[in-house]
Amino acid sequence: MSKSESAPSAPSMRWMPRRTPALVVLCGCLVLTFSMGTRQTFGLFVKPIAIDLQLGREVFAFAIALQNLVWGLGQPFAGLIADRFGAARVIAIAAMTYVAGLVTLHHATGPLGMDLAGALIGLGLSGTGSGLIIGVVARNVSEERRSLAFGVVAAGGSFGQFVMVPFGQSLIAGFGWQDALLYLALTVALIVPLARVLVSPAAHTAVGAPGQSPAAAIGEAARHRGYWLLFSGFFVCGFQVMFIGLHLPAYLLDRGLSTVNATTALALIGLFNILGSFLAGYLGGRYSKKRLLSGIYFGRGLLICMFLALPLSPASAYVFAAGMGLLWLGTMPLTNGMVAHMFGVRYLSTLYGGVFLGHQLGSFLGAWLGGYVFDQTGSYQIMWGCTIALAVFAGLINLPIDERPVRRSELATAAT
Repeated sequence: MSKSESAPSAPSMRWMPRRTPALVVLCGCLVLTFSMGTRQTFGLFVKPIAIDLQLGREVFAFAIALQNLVWGLGQPFAGLIADRFGAARVIAIAAMTYVAGLVTLHHATGPLGMDLAGALIGLGLSGTGSGLIIGVVARNVSEERRSLAFGVVAAGGSFGQFVMVPFGQSLIAGFGWQDALLYLALTVALIVPLARVLVSPAAHTAVGAPGQSPAAAIGEAARHRGYWLLFSGFFVCGFQVMFIGLHLPAYLLDRGLSTVNATTALALIGLFNILGSFLAGYLGGRYSKKRLLSGIYFGRGLLICMFLALPLSPASAYVFAAGMGLLWLGTMPLTNGMVAHMFGVRYLSTLYGGVFLGHQLGSFLGAWLGGYVFDQTGSYQIMWGCTIALAVFAGLINLPIDERPVRRSELATAAT
């Protein structure tokens, strides 16, 4: 951590309240509310942008896919910088980059502008998403309350979806999709003052191998089979949530439902995800996290099967959205909790960033392939089939993970 964060000068921080764990968790929730909530509105822009600019859905879908790829590639580096020098400045700079991306998208008229906007937003999300926030929270909360705190923080992102999706739709309806992006940019800018609270106390003393370097921590995780299984499972999570989050509104509109129905369904995912994330965090502190993860993936597959098998109506769309919301981001506190328990919290932002890269590779494919497959076939059916097959795959590969804390002497011996 930088000296300025570990021992701030009195004049610059006199206005700040004492950083209690509760305050850190609250500010972390608000950051995710604005960053993740704004991100979840992008599905509402698919049809307006395609129609207004006379582009296929693949163009905007690829820009969002690129956003997720850049986010995933940037997350480990943002986490490493935050773990080394402190998170507050990283979060603030990333928020301004996010704002620049939204402004760029406002001015975009073709693929190049949209791709540039997607890359900037992705960089912004790498520093304002769950990876850095979780790392700060982990060091401010005791181990016995950590899983629950992760669930509460994840619920903050879910609340953002519940609030920001209707807000985003009202902006589009009232001002058009281009000006709506400017108002969303102003919302994201609120993250900058919140970042000052998100400082980690004595990061150099956090749980981990004594004197362990970042390279040693990364190498340790890379040699652990369970780390790669988490990576693979999170790939599936990203594929599923990005496809559904971006393309569900358009799918419902294509099938004859109204804009209100599509917006409500997306908002319901966020509403029920508040409960789902909290429950995942609570249960993760009491039961096997890998079994809970498997249950979430199997549950998603079953729910999608039922959604496709039943006649589509507003009621069935709402039930599907509510059920999916319960299973939406519950993977986040469980995955974070497993990484923290297995490897400690000293380099949690870095190591979670590596696992999160898998999530974002899946998000890239889920977003882009959704648009590509639709433009080629006029249907999303192939994509729905992929989400079901991947749910079974992820449910199975989480079961063999060894959840126990690493025995560093054995890993060091095996590496020599």
